[in-house]
Amino acid sequence: MPQLARFGVSMENDLLEDFDALIAEKGYNNRSEAIRDIIRNTIVQQQVRSGNKSGIGVLTFVYDHHRHDLERNLTAFQHDHFNNIVSTTHVHVDHDNCLEVIILKGTVSRMKKIADRLLSFKGVKHGNLILTSTMKGKHSHHTHK
Repeated sequence: MPQLARFGVSMENDLLEDFDALIAEKGYNNRSEAIRDIIRNTIVQQQVRSGNKSGIGVLTFVYDHHRHDLERNLTAFQHDHFNNIVSTTHVHVDHDNCLEVIILKGTVSRMKKIADRLLSFKGVKHGNLILTSTMKGKHSHHTHK
């Protein structure tokens, strides 16, 4: 188990009450677990801001499957980027719409370029790329639940 350091935090009572309500809602056992996760999340977000850092990402998007040649073009593009695409899941949402979930790996800048291009296809209604990292190195310990 990693060595733990203790430190004090001062904050306004109203903010602390809101924080306690949040950690209860999310099911944390104590404030320390919640604070550790907040810090880890902040570190990950900082890491994925750097375009040359490696990471993983999840791209989700909804598109009109009636759009002429869209599915064929999406598939061809994904085959062109097979080195960065780990997995793809296709869901038939309703009569007109499909949801695609693509797991990506590579540098942040490369994943963003792939996502931007896929989201720009005519017929893609909207989407979102979520980037994360494995936090390799000295901050990688995760003891939450």
